[in-house]
Amino acid sequence: MGKLPYIITTALILCLGACAPKHNDYSHFVHIDPKGWAYGDTVDICPTALDSTNVRNLSVAIRHNNSYEFRNLWLEITHGADGNRRRDTINMDLADIYGRWHGKGIGPSYQYETMVATGVNIADSSHVYIRHIMRIDTLKGIEMIGITVASPEI
Repeated sequence: MGKLPYIITTALILCLGACAPKHNDYSHFVHIDPKGWAYGDTVDICPTALDSTNVRNLSVAIRHNNSYEFRNLWLEITHGADGNRRRDTINMDLADIYGRWHGKGIGPSYQYETMVATGVNIADSSHVYIRHIMRIDTLKGIEMIGITVASPEI
């Protein structure tokens, strides 16, 4: 009878571990040309390995440096599968009225993230298109842009 409790406990732990939900989140960043982000350049991110039956939250993140000249960044984000696309326009406030950056970072780079949409179905066939809609031809100081697709917090 000495080994039986250990065997039962081990079997129970294995069964519970097999029943635990798997995290199916996605995050990806794209480098922006150091010369600047041209007005017509659209960033295309295609998430991979996502379960198409789950709804998720979509966030966009910007990594910029001190040479970024503006307090905010206007973006147009198109997401969803063919035939069911949604377009959102967001204004990311990157700094306060005194010019202090909201993002976190070390040195001259800062990263700031904001929620774009909640409860959306983004799967492998979905694309996320991001373009800036600032009133300037080429934005300087944007280093990377990325998305996070995550399951909603319960």
